[in-house]
Amino acid sequence: MNLSAIGFIAYLLALVVIGVVSARASSEGVGSYFLAGRSLNRWVVALSAVASGRSAWLLLGFVGVAYTNGITAMWAAVGYITVECLMFFFYAPKLRQYTEENDCITIPDFFAAKLGDKGGYLRRLLVVIIAVFMVAYVSAQFVAGGKAFFSSFGIDETTGVFLTAAIILTYTLLGGFMAVSKTDVIQAFCMLLALVVLPVIAILNFGGWATVYEASMAANTSFFDPAALGLGATIGLLGIGLGSPGNPHIVVRFMSIRKKEDLWFAAIIGTFWNVVLAAGALLIGIAARAYFPEASMLPGADAEQAFPHLASQVLHPLLFGLIIAAIFSAIMSSADSQLLVAASGFVRDLYQKLYLKEKEVDEKKLVLLSRIVVLLLVAAALVFGFLAEDVVFWLVLFAWAGLGATIGPPSLLAMFWDGTTRAGAMAGMVTGGTLVFLWKLVPFFRAEIWDMYELVPAFIGSAAATILVSLSSVQRERG
Repeated sequence: MNLSAIGFIAYLLALVVIGVVSARASSEGVGSYFLAGRSLNRWVVALSAVASGRSAWLLLGFVGVAYTNGITAMWAAVGYITVECLMFFFYAPKLRQYTEENDCITIPDFFAAKLGDKGGYLRRLLVVIIAVFMVAYVSAQFVAGGKAFFSSFGIDETTGVFLTAAIILTYTLLGGFMAVSKTDVIQAFCMLLALVVLPVIAILNFGGWATVYEASMAANTSFFDPAALGLGATIGLLGIGLGSPGNPHIVVRFMSIRKKEDLWFAAIIGTFWNVVLAAGALLIGIAARAYFPEASMLPGADAEQAFPHLASQVLHPLLFGLIIAAIFSAIMSSADSQLLVAASGFVRDLYQKLYLKEKEVDEKKLVLLSRIVVLLLVAAALVFGFLAEDVVFWLVLFAWAGLGATIGPPSLLAMFWDGTTRAGAMAGMVTGGTLVFLWKLVPFFRAEIWDMYELVPAFIGSAAATILVSLSSVQRERG
């Protein structure tokens, strides 16, 4: 067995051990399995929020875009870092307090408590939205795992996808949210190590920054022009941050912290971590362009292979194994969280809240059912992953946009505007989801004049629909 495989296997064993250790605490009930009993400390929340939010998109997709387009990739990082910092300071404390006071474990719980949902229609709509886009999101992580296995160990991508799914499934089934959050801390440090060590070594080996700069410019003369993409595309990249308030696997971190007063500390740590990770990923993409001026020099001529292929060329085998572990850290820290969020929708929101109608039920049976649902969701994500044709970057961004545009605006408005109504929230969700699909799939909206990431117009449309329908429904009630 080579040294790179030894380092990688050691990392995987650590994840499984955490899952086994966390299994007992997570089996006590759905509150423990899906929210760790609101007992997580500020470090765990800060690092797990960052790790789960970045996923394979950062290490494979974002690096690939930096490799292809250069410095303009930074606008995506500026967008999500700014929004998530603001969320930690302003949105998270209110959400943490409200969800504890009203015994909310899931995002549909929050909406039902805040806006009322006697018929359960709002809760059902949210479960469908979360399930559809989360399955797409998780499938993107599996596809990324297949790519990482292919470029790192020569394992074909199909086998790699199955191995990735099996690894994630194991510790998510065992330990629930507690295991997921604890492994996120390890994964955040692995990502930090990779995104700091690799660009430094690669740049020094190439002869320093000046040499890398010249080689990258020779491959693409607009590589360091921050305005090279045009206004519409730049706004689209900045708009990536608008997805954060609507992605439940990030938001539930705020609900799980032990004390809301700890969120200010988590905000500082999380923002610092986000900045360092983004800067490292950007530098890796730039360095890779110097090493491999043409995409044909990468495995499969795939720009998303820039990170692992560069690591394989410049690092010692043992360190390379740890770098590959970092890629899987990014993949797993998102996929496990997304699986739990989707499973909570079926078990907590549909089965416990609507089907059982608050009847007494054995909490341990609910946990068992939750584990079965996680297994079924993994199977669905595998099927979707094999059918999907998009690359990781855009598949993730589509799912990110779907959740961000459907859940984000109604959630923010419900928290900060008392005029938000249930009808308004549902209108915003339907409008946001519809616009995401139209902008992605209809040729008219994909024309050059509309060259913008679908999240931006969908987010605006969702917010407008929520406000207009809320005002209309209030007027009807008063009339």
